[in-house]
Amino acid sequence: MPTCQNCNRKWSWKQTFKKSLTMYTVTGMSCPYCDKPQYITIGTSIKTTMFTFAAMSVMTFGSLLFGFSAVIAAISISFVPLFVLLYPFWLELSNKENF
Repeated sequence: MPTCQNCNRKWSWKQTFKKSLTMYTVTGMSCPYCDKPQYITIGTSIKTTMFTFAAMSVMTFGSLLFGFSAVIAAISISFVPLFVLLYPFWLELSNKENF
């Protein structure tokens, strides 16, 4: 779970998930404890991009190799809840905007 870089308090999964649903790229996510803005790190952005690329690759190559099937569709759709469950665990925060 992410830790606020200002107050060093660890966010819960629920808090992280709720904060992740907001448009935080411009204004950052405010800490639920100290209300200071927190930004995602470049490492988190890379992990998210890699996960998305892996999901798209499975869909594309699975469909090319085996044709579109219910199995490929089920595997592809299973990436969505997997991402939702895992994202709060690999989210890292920073005091500074990295982009």
